[in-house]
Amino acid sequence: MKFKVKIDEQFYWVDVKDIHARPVLAEVNGTIYEVWPQEEPSAVRPAALPSDPVQPPADLGASRSQPPAPAVQGNALLSAPLPGVIVAINVKAGDSVKVGQELCVLEAMKMKNSIKSNRDGVIAQVHVNPGDLVRHNQPLFSFEA
Repeated sequence: MKFKVKIDEQFYWVDVKDIHARPVLAEVNGTIYEVWPQEEPSAVRPAALPSDPVQPPADLGASRSQPPAPAVQGNALLSAPLPGVIVAINVKAGDSVKVGQELCVLEAMKMKNSIKSNRDGVIAQVHVNPGDLVRHNQPLFSFEA
C-alpha cells in the first residue's frame, strides 16, 4: 500500500508492505525503514487513502513507539526501539516525567527520532550519553518503582 506523506513541507511516497507487522517495513525512495507505530488503545484512527496526503505528527519520532518495557528488579526500563546514535538527552536521574515526554533524540538512518516516555514516573538512571551508539532493545532509561 502506498501513502503520500508530508514531512517538513516536502512530500514522499511511502510503500508499506504489511501495516499489521511489527515492525512495519516502510520503503521511502528505495530505502527500507523499520517503523514501530504508536498504539492508541482507546481510539481507532481512520485509515488514510493511498492517494491522500498524510500529515505526520509534529516530529517523526512520535510515529514510533518503544517495544514494551520489561520490569527489572522493581524498575522498568525504556529500551531503544531501533539501533542508532544518541544525539541529545533531555532528562537526568531524579527528573519526574509524563507519558509522551521526550527523553532523548536517537538518530538512525539519517533521521532524528524522538524517544518518549512510555509511563509517568521518575527517572532512576540514564544508561546512555550523547554520542553513544546503541543497539536495538538496549536499555536507555530506568524508572523508579
